[in-house]
Amino acid sequence: MAAPKVFGIVLAGGEGKRLMPLTKDRAKPAVPFAGHYRLVDFAISNLINSGLRQIVCLTQYKSHSLDRHVSQTWRLSGMLNAYVASAPAQQRLGKRWFAGSADAIYQSLNLIRDENPDIVVVVGADHVYRMDFEQMIAAHRASGAGVTVAGIRQPKQFADQFGVIELDSSTPGKIARFLEKPDTAEGLADSPDEILASMGNYVFDAQVLMQAVIEDAESDESDHDMGGDIVPAFVERGEAYVYDMVDNDIPGATDNDRLYWRDVGTIDSFYDAHIDLIATDPAFNLFNSQWPIYTQQWNLPPAKFTTDASGRTGDMTESLVSLGSLVEGATVRGSVLGQSVRVHPGASVTDSIVFEKVTIGEEARVHRAILDKGVVVAPGASVGYDPDLDRSRGFTVTASGITVVAKGLVVA
Repeated sequence: MAAPKVFGIVLAGGEGKRLMPLTKDRAKPAVPFAGHYRLVDFAISNLINSGLRQIVCLTQYKSHSLDRHVSQTWRLSGMLNAYVASAPAQQRLGKRWFAGSADAIYQSLNLIRDENPDIVVVVGADHVYRMDFEQMIAAHRASGAGVTVAGIRQPKQFADQFGVIELDSSTPGKIARFLEKPDTAEGLADSPDEILASMGNYVFDAQVLMQAVIEDAESDESDHDMGGDIVPAFVERGEAYVYDMVDNDIPGATDNDRLYWRDVGTIDSFYDAHIDLIATDPAFNLFNSQWPIYTQQWNLPPAKFTTDASGRTGDMTESLVSLGSLVEGATVRGSVLGQSVRVHPGASVTDSIVFEKVTIGEEARVHRAILDKGVVVAPGASVGYDPDLDRSRGFTVTASGITVVAKGLVVA
């Protein structure tokens, strides 16, 4: 059987309200992650590593930062018709924005028709994971399904946080019901304490997808959402199958991280995903060179750790530090520092996420905080220690006690 021609669509138009204030000036897929990546890099890297070479990112809200990142980072060989391109709402069908993820594809059908692929892979842009889509495509073609939905096993008690896939007991892999964040759900036959959660990744035969979004566009009752409308329609017709991630083999994966998948759509989950990176045996291993996560490589010097002018030695443990950063006689523990961060003598940064070009002054203290790009923590100032004080200064504080300082603010 000849290899199919595969086209990739990254749904990158999310507004990201739950990630405010990190999405105040940027789209959710453009939010920095793990020092120097953007969230969208995980989706695109998985597609590239899976052999796809024609990929579009459908963008909408506050897309400048995302568009610039895609155009500067993901430059493939035009000679081989390889590309990753961002495509905003083109208003080809009227002066309106995307009304949902299915409508985004409907308004962009010309992109599919131009490439005339056999298979279309549709993925979200705000999850942290590794996945070989080539294996999922093979399973899709073998099943004859109209759509194949990627599923990841999650504890049953968390069913109300996910789109839950319930299986047909009479037909292996066939989806019987697709439930959106149900209060309760049945456990899997081979693992009663687990459910299959939709990863928001789908494989379609190209003609089947195009027909589905055209029919959906004609419905006044639809919300024009892939997970909420398109997939349930296939389930009702008995044409939806699941691809269980336990069957996905990632080169270089460890037992600890091979089934890692995290939705980072909230401040708490975004923070927790960073903490997952820094352990000795991390829940997600960025250092897997056999399935790399790609991003833009900046012309910056290596990170530097040094004593201060008085000879005071700093302390750096279980942290990720990006290019261009300078830590001088300071303490950094359990944290992630972005590019070109400066931590001055006597400062302390613990259990925190620091974006690029942040300055932390002498004797300043930062704890369980997320500091957006360009934040300045004044000498002797503190953030993350007093939730009431942080709120009074206009900072966001989550119910779990994580303080978020928006882009460019000064902590005095």
